Amino acid sequence: MDDIANELAKLHELEGSAFVLQLKHIVAHKSFRALDDHPDVFTMGECGEDYDNLLDAALKAVDLGYRVFILPNPKRSRTADFIFVRRGIYRMYDLKTIRGKSSVGNRLRESIGQTNHVLLNLQVRYNGGRLAAEIRSFFEINPKACEVLVFKGKQVFTIKRGYALQKDFLIKFRKRYG
Repeated sequence: MDDIANELAKLHELEGSAFVLQLKHIVAHKSFRALDDHPDVFTMGECGEDYDNLLDAALKAVDLGYRVFILPNPKRSRTADFIFVRRGIYRMYDLKTIRGKSSVGNRLRESIGQTNHVLLNLQVRYNGGRLAAEIRSFFEINPKACEVLVFKGKQVFTIKRGYALQKDFLIKFRKRYG
């Protein structure tokens, strides 16, 4: 476990192609095993207290065509929860499972410093206007944030920085969100 913890810690120092190469190196680690009943979900066998939330989000991502690597949670550094791979693109996501009606803003702020991509897995009905405002605020306070991916039931919303900072984002997103 120490060697994967070291590999994950290196990600905080890398950017660009070096970061992507490190993601590829991590997913090739010999300790990852596909789940018997979900061959596109890989773990290192850890079953922490958040495992059910991780698996739920991973299975939704698999339905979208991703291979999903659930990352271990080394105690000495903050790491994201997943590496998603699709069509040769590697991205690392921090999962935020949303169960409260006004918790998105706080949960997004918690992810700052872990990764530039956040996955919100909504488990409650969330007001579209409030969600849009909290996502926009996250991009405004976190200049390194690139994307917020939202799972709402069977719906998926990808919000990239440029879109979230457009003048009419709040209106456009509310219409899309429903």
